[in-house]
Amino acid sequence: MRILFLNPVGVLGGAERALLDLMACLRRSAPDMSLHLLAGSTGPLLDEARALGVEARALPLPERLSVLGDSALRGRGVREAWRFARGLTPAPALLARYGLALRREVEALRPDVIHSNGIKTHLLSPFTVGLPSKRVWHVHDFLGERPLVRRALAALSRLADTAIANSHAVGDDTRAVLGRVLIHVVPNGVDVERFRPGPGDASRLDTLAGLPPASAGTPRVGLVATYARWKGHDVFLEAAAELTRLSPDASVRFYLVGAPLYQTAGSQFSEAELRGLISRQGLTGRVGLVPFQAQPQDIYRALDVFVHASTRREPFGLTIAEALACGRPSIVSRASGAAEALTDGEDALAIPPGDARALARAMHTLLSDAELRARLGSSARRTAVERFSRERYAREICSIYRSLVSEAR
Repeated sequence: MRILFLNPVGVLGGAERALLDLMACLRRSAPDMSLHLLAGSTGPLLDEARALGVEARALPLPERLSVLGDSALRGRGVREAWRFARGLTPAPALLARYGLALRREVEALRPDVIHSNGIKTHLLSPFTVGLPSKRVWHVHDFLGERPLVRRALAALSRLADTAIANSHAVGDDTRAVLGRVLIHVVPNGVDVERFRPGPGDASRLDTLAGLPPASAGTPRVGLVATYARWKGHDVFLEAAAELTRLSPDASVRFYLVGAPLYQTAGSQFSEAELRGLISRQGLTGRVGLVPFQAQPQDIYRALDVFVHASTRREPFGLTIAEALACGRPSIVSRASGAAEALTDGEDALAIPPGDARALARAMHTLLSDAELRARLGSSARRTAVERFSRERYAREICSIYRSLVSEAR
């Protein structure tokens, strides 16, 4: 069986890390599958896929297409919509040229299954019409919240043979958009052997962030996320400032770990913006910016408390599963898809999305109770092994592939 994965970018966000875990498990558990990857840009995704034995290369999206996205329109007015529409003017011609190039690639490869791993590649489905391949749309986002995307994908839904949603919330949303398409809910998985409890080098966080070494025993609290505006960096900083006011004598270090990975205009904080927020909150010297880390397990292990602070519904939240697998006591926004598998007070502390005061109180609770941190960390590890292993994830997706191909034959 030949599987072609299409991914809009070559950088490593949550959807890309989930894809790598899927490919790694398929290489081991399904040796009859030939795996191929086309990405819309160069980057570490391709390098890591090749290291797994996947035939991977870039088919670069034109820059004018790669930066298009309607996520920044959420809640914006007519002026923003008009500005976005003007940016679409050259898109049809660029899209046609790119789509024809993609079709030639697919014709040459003749995959049994085309696994589209992002919205931009779902939208390219018309260029594979008539080819003898089953199309799987892997949905990692709430399509219903995207004003233009939901209409476009609803119109193209007959081209999807099936879809995979990474949480029940995303599954419900996807059904509302795609209508009669069969939706399989398959929560993301992580490598629970790579992400496991172990000693952490807390001083390395300071080195990476360019901060002077903290005194011995300084608690460390971190948010690990891309710089997407809805990931809650501003809420995290507000909560850090509130915690500092609650306990002015407490020595706590805070870290924002990540980078602005994607090119969609207006959707992310810049590093300069975050440094400005840190300064305005009076947190200079207390908060460090740690750049994106390809091996984040060492970051999780160095944190005393992991924070997930997304301000709106999050499709899944892969960093949550990774932190839990590392046995980290965690504070998690209830809006996360991964939170569907968690119980407040048993394997994490849950907070309302966007509530900086609730986050500050949860931080204070964990930092002042070592026994609670240990209990939550132990339970977090058990939950991750039972519900978030990548072996389970790959097994369920492999079953979908085989069912599709069997029906076709």
